[in-house]
Amino acid sequence: MKILITGGAGFIGSAVIRHIIEHTNDSVVNVDKLTYAGNLESLINVSSSPRYYFEQVDICHGEELERIFSLYRPDVVMHLAAESHVDRSIDGPSEFIQTNIIGTYTLLETARKYWLSLSQENKKKFRFHHISTDEVYGDLEGTDDLFTENTSYSPSSPYSASKASSDHLVRAWGRTYGLPVVVTNCSNNYGPFHFPEKLIPLIILNALEGKALPVYGDGQQIRDWLYVDDHAQALYLVATKGKVGETYNIGGHNEKANIDVVRAICSIMEKLVPNKPNNVEKYEDLICFVADRPGHDVRYAIDAAKIERDLGWSPMETFDSGIRKTVQWYLSNESWWKRVLDGSYTRERLGIKG
Repeated sequence: MKILITGGAGFIGSAVIRHIIEHTNDSVVNVDKLTYAGNLESLINVSSSPRYYFEQVDICHGEELERIFSLYRPDVVMHLAAESHVDRSIDGPSEFIQTNIIGTYTLLETARKYWLSLSQENKKKFRFHHISTDEVYGDLEGTDDLFTENTSYSPSSPYSASKASSDHLVRAWGRTYGLPVVVTNCSNNYGPFHFPEKLIPLIILNALEGKALPVYGDGQQIRDWLYVDDHAQALYLVATKGKVGETYNIGGHNEKANIDVVRAICSIMEKLVPNKPNNVEKYEDLICFVADRPGHDVRYAIDAAKIERDLGWSPMETFDSGIRKTVQWYLSNESWWKRVLDGSYTRERLGIKG
C-alpha cells in the first residue's frame, strides 16, 4: 500500500512512519508543513528508504494537496497534522482553528474528490483515518469512570475544541458523502523524539541541567499514559484493519497523577545519573508547584476494550518499562534534543526528498 501521512515529522507521526518503513512493505508519503514541532531528524533512520517520500506542504493549501494526491495515488490517508499544545492554544488559539479545523476540512475535500475518481475496487480499499485525542471528552468526575467511544464531547481548551471540531467534520464527511472514514482517540503519549515543551521530556531535560521541575497546581491531574511505539502499532492496525465508520479509543492502561510521573522520572534519574548538577542533593528537590493553567482537566482515562476485542491490540509497555526506556533514550540522544533546544534543527532540514 501507499500511505499518505499528514504531520509525519511530528512526535506521533514520525513514530508511525518509522513503524511502517521498518516493519511493513508499505510506502509512505509524509506531508508536513514543518512548524516548530516538525523535526525531520526524527526520521533520519528511515528517510533514505526508497519507500519514503517527503512533501513540505501546509494542509490548508488545497491546490498543493490535489497535486500530491494526483502524483502519489495513496490507498490510505492517516491524518495526524495538528497544533497540539494546550498552553499554546490558550495563548494563541488562531493557529489551532486554522490548522485543526480549516486544514482538516481542506484535506477531507481533497480526499473526497480523489476518492470519487477511483475505480470501484479502489474506492472500497481507500481509508481516511483521522487521529484525535481523548481531550475532546473533557474530564472525568468519578475515579472509576472511563472514556468510551460513546462518551459525549465536552472540550475544555481551544486545542481540544478544535480537535473536537475536526472529529465532527470527519464523521460528517463519512455520513453525508460516504467517504470511508475511521477515527481514533488516544490518551497522552510519551517516548523517544518527544518535543521538549511536553511534561515528560521537559522534566528529564530540566533535571539533567539542575533546573526547576515545574508541576501545575497540586500535581494531582491524572492522565492515562501511552508509549508512542504502542500507539504507532495501534494506528497502523486501525488504518489497515479497522471497520469503516467506527471509532477506536487507544489507551495505555497507565493512569498516573502528574506529580507521580515527575517523581518516577526523578527516581530513575537517581539510578542512571547519580552525579547531579548544581550541588543538587536529590532530583525531587527540584520539584516546584506553579499556578495551574486555565480550564485544566482533572482526569482522563481511556477504555480501550473495543480495539482489544475487535482488532486484538493491547499495549506492550507498562508505564514502568516505558518511562525507563524514555529516560534512557534522552540520555543516549543528547545531540537530538540539544539541536531542538538551540533551534538548529529548524535551520538545517534533513532528508528532504520529493
